Amino acid sequence: MGNYYYNIYNKQSVIEAGGSQGPFMVTVATAQLVIGAVYALIVWLVGINPITFTKQSFPKLTFNDYKGLTILAFWSAMAHAGSVFALTAGSIAFGQIVKAAEPVFAAVIGTVIYSKPPSTPKWLCLPIIILGVCIACLKPGADGKYKVEADVTALIAGSIANIAASFRGSENSKLMSDKELKQRIDGVGNQFALSQLLGSLVLLPVAVAMEGAKLPDFAKLCQTNQALSYNLLMAGLTFYGYNELSTMTIKYTSAVTMSVANTAKRVIVIIGVALAFGKPLTNEEIAGSTISITGVFLYSIADMIAAKLMPAKAKAA
Repeated sequence: MGNYYYNIYNKQSVIEAGGSQGPFMVTVATAQLVIGAVYALIVWLVGINPITFTKQSFPKLTFNDYKGLTILAFWSAMAHAGSVFALTAGSIAFGQIVKAAEPVFAAVIGTVIYSKPPSTPKWLCLPIIILGVCIACLKPGADGKYKVEADVTALIAGSIANIAASFRGSENSKLMSDKELKQRIDGVGNQFALSQLLGSLVLLPVAVAMEGAKLPDFAKLCQTNQALSYNLLMAGLTFYGYNELSTMTIKYTSAVTMSVANTAKRVIVIIGVALAFGKPLTNEEIAGSTISITGVFLYSIADMIAAKLMPAKAKAA
């Protein structure tokens, strides 16, 4: 639900700020992280996490800790900014379908950069994901023949978001393998708070460099346009909240349950947001998203299925 509402608030805030071709796209993405950072500072100041009703204080970290976390925050910020562009440049459905291809990027980057390739069963699922994205890009022409038609901005932005998310995942895994650092961070709440704070510091200079001259206009627009300020605030809070909750959920469920939940999330967001904005999905988008999301789900449980099948095969032999 948090992800569903984030997509709506995010889309509405971009529309109110002038649209995907408007002058404030990077500023909107940055503002969402800044809102999350302010929320994190309030949590530290109060000392209580309102989601879990547990104590949460600012972690005591070393200089090297901040160095590693800043690299992680950079990729997190880039993934967020790319997602904002991808989910607003075209239809949210198309942006979600492109983002569903993230495992493909993660597999390539994990293999080439981090020397951690996915298993063979996972590799076999990647063509299914790619096929789904390709089908979603097909549109019938006047002559009845299909041609590839995709929002180029959304496709490029979604791909950049996927690349950044892949690096984020690998860097996060590398950092969290340090048990002492994990103890110093002291919980998922602080992990997200730090990522929001450092991520906003990463994007702020980018926003100033690209759209700094128009920041007074954006501030004035926020003051005069209540719809923009409301949707921007809610986008920042729902983005922070659903990400923190989804990570906390892993502690209480299995990885398979999380895979099912994430798969259901994409279906709910694609269909629900299409209805909310009155833009029904095309047959190609329905077929493509179904195939791609199915591929993502199979990718998530491929190793488990293979582990169950291998003993059976060995026994039969």
